[in-house]
Amino acid sequence: MTELASKKWAKALIELSQETEGISNEDVLKDLRDVAETVNSSEELKNVINNPSISTEEKQIVICKLFQNRVMPIVYNFIFVLNLRKRLNIINDIADEFERELEVLNNIVRVDITSAIELNEEKRAQIKDRVEEKLHKDIKVNWGVDTDIIAGLIFNINDTVVDNSIKHKLEKLSENIIKM
Repeated sequence: MTELASKKWAKALIELSQETEGISNEDVLKDLRDVAETVNSSEELKNVINNPSISTEEKQIVICKLFQNRVMPIVYNFIFVLNLRKRLNIINDIADEFERELEVLNNIVRVDITSAIELNEEKRAQIKDRVEEKLHKDIKVNWGVDTDIIAGLIFNINDTVVDNSIKHKLEKLSENIIKM
């Protein structure tokens, strides 16, 4: 439920920021992250936001004091409306969804790449360039190491896994031998 709601709110904010001249989506994201980090860094603030016994008006006063002069007006107005709709508690999810929407707009794909050993920067750059070339998109890479894969790489692109590891190849070979 919160995932769907956060997607809707994020899309609405993207549309609003695109319609507003002089506003960069990256700056909006930066301010959204700032709000989310501020809320997450304080248990007291989290308790105020999540406490149904505290009125919306009282929460607005807190939001005003914390963010009115700290974030751009579009973000301030957005969190103001989120509070009115009792959705300020999903600000983290909205920021995450906003970033994903921004990546789609900018033709960026997130890719998890797992190797058996830690790769140096030169090798990482080569692999990243080849994947970008194959996908015809810019990519954001999350690098991982898993010594169990023996050698090779595992790519996870939008929940599609391409397993090019020696471990996977040995498992397939073993399955084929058993079938004989």
